[in-house]
Amino acid sequence: MNQRLNLSAGPHVRDVWTTSFIMRMVLLALMPATVIGVITFGLPALWVILASVISAVGTEFIFDKLTGRGDTWKDGSAAVTGLLLALTLSAQTPLYAPIIGAIFAILVVKCAFGGLGKNFINPALAARCFLLISFPSAMTVYGIDGVASATPCADLAAGKVVNITSMFLGSANGDIGGSILGLLIGGLALWAFDIIHGQICLTVLASFTVVIGLFGSKGFDPAFLAAHLCGGGVVLGAFFMATDYVTSPMSRLGQTFYGVMIGILGALFRIFGSAADSFSYSIITANLFVPIIDHYIVDKPYAYRRQAIDRRTPGWTKKPLSQRIPKPVIALTVIALIAGLALSGAYSLTKDTIDAQKQAASAAAYKAVLPEAESFESQSAKVELLNGEVYGSGFGRVYINEALVGRDAAGNVVGYAVSVTSAEGYDGNVTLSLGVSAAGKINAISFTELHETPGKGMLWSEAEHLTKFNGKDAVKLTLGQEIDGITGVTITSKAVVNAVNAGLDFINTQLRGE
Repeated sequence: MNQRLNLSAGPHVRDVWTTSFIMRMVLLALMPATVIGVITFGLPALWVILASVISAVGTEFIFDKLTGRGDTWKDGSAAVTGLLLALTLSAQTPLYAPIIGAIFAILVVKCAFGGLGKNFINPALAARCFLLISFPSAMTVYGIDGVASATPCADLAAGKVVNITSMFLGSANGDIGGSILGLLIGGLALWAFDIIHGQICLTVLASFTVVIGLFGSKGFDPAFLAAHLCGGGVVLGAFFMATDYVTSPMSRLGQTFYGVMIGILGALFRIFGSAADSFSYSIITANLFVPIIDHYIVDKPYAYRRQAIDRRTPGWTKKPLSQRIPKPVIALTVIALIAGLALSGAYSLTKDTIDAQKQAASAAAYKAVLPEAESFESQSAKVELLNGEVYGSGFGRVYINEALVGRDAAGNVVGYAVSVTSAEGYDGNVTLSLGVSAAGKINAISFTELHETPGKGMLWSEAEHLTKFNGKDAVKLTLGQEIDGITGVTITSKAVVNAVNAGLDFINTQLRGE
């Protein structure tokens, strides 16, 4: 058979750099951040990485054998996907999460759409977002040396000061691939070899910085901007995720617009979103616009030469910029700017109202658990000493948010109230207010945040279960003994009891002095 006529899918322009070579280069570029992550977080980080990479490669291997597509797993793209996914996870993430995420990334996002070159969003980021939605509790476990604590992004969102040096070096709490130093070494090497497109990286970082400066709480303060750039996967996303060949535009102008879109969305999600680590969503959103960008922004064809124009010709005028830039690009840019201005304006207009509503809700919750009090005296100094870290030991990931002393009209102490959050609810945080009388009895508890499963975890908000704590001695309570649990609601029940026990411990040791 004559093999000179070779029919194949594009691209038809060949290069000496094969897919396998590029994937190996990306893997090598990720090694500095990977090594630093393993050194920082220890063997748990290594197990997460191995579980993710082996699952990704194994899934593609099995798919190849079942469908007879050939050994596409050998090109290294599956290994890159697995490693990128692992670097976006915490070392404390249960091993089932990277395994399920890697299988989802390869089988659903990549292979189901035709394999390498056919996926419409970045597989590793799609898997991370899938895990965030499906397993929120497992994906929010962070810690170093077994000690759980908040991530720098969470501290930034709470208005706290973070250690930028530790974030840059990779020794701060967070994802395995959080070392900015390691990521820059690898990312700049790929840029130097022209494997990734510099305009994407630069426009992502530049637009993100500008929007954070414009709409952030501290303006263009260098330390504030550096902290945001070093946290939340911005650098990893800019150099290794947004630059994915398959899910990024082909033209240079399109890549620039694409990078600006990611930076703007990432900053808006960071400032106004509920999750501090939301940069993944900005890249996936921009991935969805890539077909539109490539349709309207097309590079000049090979060998195309524009006819020379004599500017001295009578009647010749240069087209205005609005006619030289495709209208969809202008429209999308205007939409992004309007959306940003609308969000920032709405936030500015409603911020005071929202804060007032939160304070009113908190006051009502404290009054509900300590009705004898006519006034509340804040004990913020004692709470600040905790520095936002997990409180005590034996309570799980529990945080003390606020503490108050209740006084009657004559100024006498009638009790104590604390706001406590357990981050180990089935569907997220469980936040409650706890009131203890001056005599050392639990008055009541009141939930200020409870988003558990309807008909199960939400049963704790019903009076029948809320009153289980009323009148109990203000000492550590045991689920199943002093406090009856709810059948089939073990996780939420543990979170509630742990939050109450942590609040009791804080009241007894810090407020009552016992």
